[in-house]
Amino acid sequence: MINIVIAGAVGLVLSMLGTPLAIRLFSRRGIGQNVREEGVQAHLGKKGTPTMGGIVFVLAALLAYGASHLATVEPPTVSGMLVLFLMTGLGAVGFLDDFIKIYKQRSLGLRSGAKALGQLVVGAVFAVLVTRQPNVYGITPAETRVSFLRDIGPSIGIVGFTIWVLIMIVGFSNAVNLTDGLDGLASGATGAVLAAYVLIGNWQLRNNCIDQLGPNCYWVRDPLDLAVVACAVLGALIGFLWWNAPPAKIFMGDTGSLALGGVLAGLAIATRTQLLLIILAGLCVIITLSVIIQVGSFKMTGKRVFRMAPLQHHFELKGWAETTIVVRFWLIAILCAALGLGLFYVEWMPK
Repeated sequence: MINIVIAGAVGLVLSMLGTPLAIRLFSRRGIGQNVREEGVQAHLGKKGTPTMGGIVFVLAALLAYGASHLATVEPPTVSGMLVLFLMTGLGAVGFLDDFIKIYKQRSLGLRSGAKALGQLVVGAVFAVLVTRQPNVYGITPAETRVSFLRDIGPSIGIVGFTIWVLIMIVGFSNAVNLTDGLDGLASGATGAVLAAYVLIGNWQLRNNCIDQLGPNCYWVRDPLDLAVVACAVLGALIGFLWWNAPPAKIFMGDTGSLALGGVLAGLAIATRTQLLLIILAGLCVIITLSVIIQVGSFKMTGKRVFRMAPLQHHFELKGWAETTIVVRFWLIAILCAALGLGLFYVEWMPK
């Protein structure tokens, strides 16, 4: 438990102190947000706000994870390192996207095909490695099976599992990216999911099949270290949110949003709760569905369902204040995470 606390505390402090340094550095170098002219007009005033702040909390989380292992003299685990690889790899794809936006002074960065290719390459490496590296008990970070509250059904094979993992990684990294449309919205929403995974990892540790074999135990390779990863990222994200909350002094950019989507997908895969993530990250799923509905409706009927998609911009155009939308959406995110946790615990309880 002490390594979970250390990871969260170090991540919080590093991000809290590092973000204002990044704000000053990015401001001096002109690393600012570009805003689409055809977007929400109220956002034009945000043009020039420092962006790429995701660099800060990604680095803070990595250092916090390392500090927790140094302090406890425990080696990192394969599961934890793979999830951090996925976060960092997708963050690098997002960094390229942000860099192109800033360098070319436009609101569009990487072409959609190049961005998707980067996500697929990182995701494919993760998908292959996550089914390998068994521990002394023969447990690998993931099995080639779909999971909900634990693994369910038969194996879908390495090819089928790789495709499924890629769908999850691309889907949730883009979902968080779409959620990142208002000050602090994505930070708060993903923070709720990360907090849930701290609890899930700790619960799986206390009820793992290695220590106490039983009908409701969990075959998860490194539950404690996965909780450490979740808490390291959570602490770093809270420190960043201090400066990213409305009115934001810095934006996370695609560097941050893709990294956060990656860490959520990685935690879901390694804790064997893949389908549960749809509930835990319900707000991100709802926002993504609003875009799918909007695009589908316009292509099929020529009419729009929402005034603008993603969903948060629809409420902006209806006259809601930005802080009102952010706080209410945070509440929805917390409720979704609580519902997912409730299902997780109820399933474990003896029948």
